[in-house]
Amino acid sequence: MTTFKERPLCSLSFVSENNSYEENLSSLLSLIKQAPSNAVVVIPELAITNFDYDNFERAADYAAVITEALLKASGEQIIAATMIERREDGKIYNVAKVFHRGEVVHKQAKVELFKFGGEHDYFTEGRENEITLFEVDGVTFGLLICFEIRFKQFWKILEGADILLIPAQWGKLRTQNFVSLTNALAIINQCYVVASDTNNSDTTGMSGVITPFGEEIRNGERLCLTELYKEKEVRKMRRYLDVGIS
Repeated sequence: MTTFKERPLCSLSFVSENNSYEENLSSLLSLIKQAPSNAVVVIPELAITNFDYDNFERAADYAAVITEALLKASGEQIIAATMIERREDGKIYNVAKVFHRGEVVHKQAKVELFKFGGEHDYFTEGRENEITLFEVDGVTFGLLICFEIRFKQFWKILEGADILLIPAQWGKLRTQNFVSLTNALAIINQCYVVASDTNNSDTTGMSGVITPFGEEIRNGERLCLTELYKEKEVRKMRRYLDVGIS
C-alpha cells in the first residue's frame, strides 16, 4: 500500500511598512508560532526590513539577526524568508533562505530584479543556476522571488516540484497579474503554490495557496492561512492529465 505525504502549508499576509525591524521580526515570529509545528511557512518578500533603501547598509547587517532568529524558530517547520544580505563578494543581494531543523537547507539570490522599482540601483543580480529544485523531508520544492514568476524559463527549470514557494511584494496596480500568474504556475507545473505577498498600502495582499487543480484559497483577512499539502493530489493530477511531468 502506497503511503502519501501530507503537510500543512501556510501563507502569511503581513504589513511591512513599519520601519522597526525588531517589531516586524517579533510579529512574524509570533505568526510562525501560530502555524502547525510541521508546517511549510512562506514569509512575504523582505517583510522584516522592507526595501529600506534609506538604511540599506543597516538592513544588510540585520540579515544576521533574521537568520539567527529563523534558525532557532524553524524546528520541524520549513520556513522560507528573504532578506537584504551582503555576500562574500561584498555585494548586496535579495537572498531567499529556507530553514529547517536549525539549518539553512537552501538559499538563492533574486535573479530578475524589478528595474521599474529601481531594485537594480541597489541590489546585485543573483545567478540563474541557484534557481533549482531542492528536497526537504522527501518533498521536492522550488522557489521564485516575486518578479521572477513572470519569466517562463524559470517555470521550466522548476518543473517537477511538489510545492513552489513564492515570497513577494507585488504592486497593487498589477494585482490581477499576481493572481493569474500564481494560479497558472500551479496549473502548468501541476503542483501546490504557496504565495505570500505583503499587505501594504501599495501591494496586492493576495497571499494564498493554490492546488495542482488550480483551486485558489486566498488569505483575505487571515494573517496566517493554512491549507494541507497532499502528495496524492499531485500524483493524481500528473497521472490523469499527463503532460510529461514526473
